[in-house]
Parts: sequence; structure tokens; C-alpha cells
Amino acid sequence: MGYLKRRDRNSYRDAAPTGGISSFKGITERQLEEHLNVARYGSFLLTEAVRPAFDLAVVPSAGWRHNVYEDAETGIKVPVIMAAQTREKLFDLFLDLLDPLGAEVDIVLETSHELDHEFHHDLYREAFELPILQSMLLDYEEMLLNDGCTGIAVLNPRIPMEVQFDEHKQLIMYGHDLEPFIDVLHHHGLQESETLRFISEAEHIHSSTDEHAELFQDLTYQLGVEQD
Repeated sequence: MGYLKRRDRNSYRDAAPTGGISSFKGITERQLEEHLNVARYGSFLLTEAVRPAFDLAVVPSAGWRHNVYEDAETGIKVPVIMAAQTREKLFDLFLDLLDPLGAEVDIVLETSHELDHEFHHDLYREAFELPILQSMLLDYEEMLLNDGCTGIAVLNPRIPMEVQFDEHKQLIMYGHDLEPFIDVLHHHGLQESETLRFISEAEHIHSSTDEHAELFQDLTYQLGVEQD
């Protein structure tokens, strides 16, 4: 069943680039439905969480690239890796990327359910055993993959290292030593490309359902997280 046919139980929000005209402007409902129903681009299969711009300013593809995150307040720069993987292999990659974090981690659940796309709530849980977390996340794999209003970050502030599985279902790794993450990416057959662009870097649409929102709440109870 397509996105538009599920409209009675789905919510949608668009994220357009600053300035310019939306590529969705002026298209027919049939064109929109056909676009939203496309999940595969070549060998890359999207989750149900997000769809690219109608003009395909970014064509989804697998790979990873280096980046730098600069804290706006402190000016501190932290090396970053961004990665994208096809749906069939994405969750296994995410779980394996958690291994370099160590036996005990902190968790941040991110939710933008019922919020404007520019905002989200963070919910925290400290000192959680990683093997238990990985087992619990497997129980919520379908929601975590397909809910465009849910993200999760897992970190070890003592190293420090962090893995983020964001609302776009992209993987973002932070830390001054990124080699352990690169080893995992190579093991999963992902290739580095400094010209790779991600779906979040152009106009796109997020999707969620009432069922996913309920499962997210259930996950917060299971993890015992606290809202900021």
C-alpha cells in the first residue's frame, strides 16, 4: 500500500533547503503518489522513513565520507563520518558500529512526533549495558528503520565516541579516533566517497505512523529514558 493510501494514519513533513522553490510545487497528486512509492534507486533500497526531493537533487546511494562537526558555542572541531546503507543491510551495520563504544553506553532517543521538522525532543539514559541495548533494539528494528520521526544516538563520553542513527536513517559517527568505525564500514563492504551526498542535504520528506509513535513510546519505557 502506498504512502498516500495510508494518509489516514500517516503524518508527513517536508524539509526543504533554505531558499528556493520546492520541487514538489505544482505537481499532481498522482505524480506525488508515484514518487513517494519509489523506494529503490539502483541497488539502494530506502526505508519507509524518508523520500528524496521530486527533482532528485540527491539520488540515494550507499557509501561513506569524512566530515567535520564544529560546535557553534566553543568552536571545537570533531571529526565525523557519515554513512548510508541500503535498507537490507542497514540495521546490521548500525548494531555493529556500536561495538567500538565499549561495554557500557549512554543513550539519547530523539523524537519529532507532532513537532515541526526543525525541532525534536531528546530523552536520555545513562550507563546502559551495550549487549542488552543491542538485543532490545532488535525488538524495535521495524520502527527504528521506518519511522521518520525517530532517531537514536549511542555514546561513550569517556572515550569519547558516538554513533547516531538519525531520522533520515543515516549513520553518523563522532570521535577523535574514527578508525574502529572505518574498520566496521569496510567489513560491511561500504566504499568511501568524498563526493557522496546524503538525502538530508537536499529537500526531502519524512513519514511516520501512529503505530510507530506508539512503539517509540514503548521503547522509551523499556529503556527507562528521561526527557530533557
